Amino acid sequence: MSENISMTDKAYFYIRNEIIKCRLPPDSEISEHDLSKILNMSKTPVRDALARLAMEGFVETIPRRGSRIKPVTVKNINDLFVVRCTLESTAASLAATHITDLQLDELDRLARASYTKHEEASIDYFVDANKKFHIAVAQASGNSRLVTLIAALLEESARFFYIGARLRDVTDLNMETNQEHSEIVQILRRHNPDAAKAVTLKHAESTRKGLIQAIINSGNLSVSL
Repeated sequence: MSENISMTDKAYFYIRNEIIKCRLPPDSEISEHDLSKILNMSKTPVRDALARLAMEGFVETIPRRGSRIKPVTVKNINDLFVVRCTLESTAASLAATHITDLQLDELDRLARASYTKHEEASIDYFVDANKKFHIAVAQASGNSRLVTLIAALLEESARFFYIGARLRDVTDLNMETNQEHSEIVQILRRHNPDAAKAVTLKHAESTRKGLIQAIINSGNLSVSL
């Protein structure tokens, strides 16, 4: 039984990672047979992994055809950013009061992250640094519940970050992210809660708009309102 759970977990983490990094693109069909061959395992753990991913909203079952990676929709993005804006702006406001010089220095370092398009390791680094930046702001708030909620939302947002890194102009995205993250750090250094909340909301809205525009312009991802 433990072996079966281990194989299911292996299948789950592999498929989930492929979905998040868009190597299994939105709206593409996948089969238990193909995945079991790739993973060198039976169909049962693959089927269980796909069921788990379906519960998390990454996959949907198509009767008599198999499974499909759920498409990215404008509504998905908008809904997620509504929640992120609420939580992250609150965290930034609290962080402005509690943040330490050491935490600010770490944010400065993370704010300088950039990537090179078509280099997987570079994109991985950029997406990871972006996630660490936002979690670090949340941690500086001193509210562990906020940290847990924001970390979960960032995990859910990861596929959007990879899509943005692949579709948007690399120079524009690097510059925009660096400038906006640096602006957040500068305002946190002033320990101004209202300004920290405002700049975080501005950054989230900029990210949301840039991502949606990139998806619409690409024309190769399923998008609905």
